[in-house]
Amino acid sequence: MKIHCIQHVKFETLGTIVEWIEERKHSLSTTHLYENHNFPSLDDFDLLIVMGGPMNIYEYEKYPWLRKGKIFLKEAISAGKAVLGICLGAQLIADVLKAEVFKNNYKEIGWFPIFAIKPESENPLLKGIPEKFTAFHWHGDTFGLPEEAIRLFESEVCKNQGFIYKNRVIGLQFHLEMSNKTIWNVIENCRDELVEGMYIQNEEEMLDKDSLLTESKLLMFSMLDNFEEVIRDQ
Repeated sequence: MKIHCIQHVKFETLGTIVEWIEERKHSLSTTHLYENHNFPSLDDFDLLIVMGGPMNIYEYEKYPWLRKGKIFLKEAISAGKAVLGICLGAQLIADVLKAEVFKNNYKEIGWFPIFAIKPESENPLLKGIPEKFTAFHWHGDTFGLPEEAIRLFESEVCKNQGFIYKNRVIGLQFHLEMSNKTIWNVIENCRDELVEGMYIQNEEEMLDKDSLLTESKLLMFSMLDNFEEVIRDQ
């Protein structure tokens, strides 16, 4: 597959997804929105991955390129492209699909459980994904469920942690792509958010969680493999 990534800030990267791309011998191109706005032709990629960032989806004055990113994302979805959005990326997808994006009752920062929601008909994206696992979080906003989307995941304090739309567009609020390095990069750049909170962990609780990182990587790979099968079957 030809994969294109939209990156909103330097420190929120694809993480372990790069390893999956290399192992599966896919190709990768990237638009660094914070540096340039050069988007590829829609014919030049099979899968679009939209990464996270600390900004709100409506901070147009501070990040004017957000509008351009949304336009490109809407064009990709309208053209029937496969899309994966992570954290801010998922919120942008929800917004483009006319669902509300709003502040959650609690910020979730750190390692917290995710619960998979089994749809009435088995969703191929969930093949091999346990009903409960622990994922890394760093978000204060959440989103409503877009029309025609199927809710896939929830957490204790965030009802919509993931969805799939028309079997080709996925939004995940949580992070399975993280490594110790990427977590540390987010901490360094967003340390001001580490205040007292019921669902906000400190640095020590977030770092050096090797078993959780290993599980996250395996789950990320499984989900990407499942998504690739779905894309190829369409």
